[in-house]
Order: sequence, then C-alpha cells, then structure tokens
Amino acid sequence: MLSGRLRFDIALLAARLVEATRWIANQPDTQRLGIGYFGASTGGAAALVAAAEIGPAIDAVVSRGGRPDLAGDALEQVQSPTLLIVGERDKEVLDLNRIAFAQLHCEKELTLIPRATHLFEETGALEEVARLAADWFRRHLRPR
Repeated sequence: MLSGRLRFDIALLAARLVEATRWIANQPDTQRLGIGYFGASTGGAAALVAAAEIGPAIDAVVSRGGRPDLAGDALEQVQSPTLLIVGERDKEVLDLNRIAFAQLHCEKELTLIPRATHLFEETGALEEVARLAADWFRRHLRPR
C-alpha cells in the first residue's frame, strides 16, 4: 500500500538530493554549471538540509510554500542564498517560515505572494512564484 510517509522523511529526501548533486557535479557536461535547489512543501526542508551538508557549492535555494522549519538545526548551517516564498493567506505555513527565516544566517529573503493560499491556485500566483525564483537563480547561480 502506498502512503505519504516518505514525503516527511526529510533526511531521506535530503540524502537523495545530496547524491544527485554529487553525481551532477562530476559529469563532464554539467560540472561547470551552477547548482540551485527549488523545493516545494517538505521539499523545501530537504533542499535546505542538503544545502547545509554540501555548503557553498550550492549557489541558491528557493522554497515555495515550503516547510523550512522541518530542516531543524541544519538551518543555521545553510550558507546558500535562500528565498522563501509563501502565500499571503497561508497563515500557518507563513508563521513556520518566519520562524525558520530567523534561524537562517545566510543571505535570505521571505517573500509573500498577495492573495495566495497554500497551493498557489489563485490566478497569476504560480507565475509570480516562477518569476521570483527565476530572478533569484539568475542573481545567484554562477558557473564553476
């Protein structure tokens, strides 16, 4: 039977991301490219845990409607510029992002999408997320 339990296994998700990142970093066609992570929901926490483990080789992290609070103690170790994007009407997740934001000691931004709820289903909300994420990555990704 399938269950959603793995989506909350942040350590497992982060470990997979670390391994994928190390593989990409060693491939001739990709080893000179900058590396950025984009995570949604619990994927935001996994991206932050992986970024904390890998360190400054991760150029940027974007978390959309994420749960960075689930990254725990790894938040204080993140060195990568981090953008947290939250729907203005997603009060519970917004509160959790504010707490996590205070624990980050890297370059960071917390941006609210006006009128958006948790899944960003409102007209234009996901387009705004995409624009903000693309701008963040354009600013921070750098070739090796």
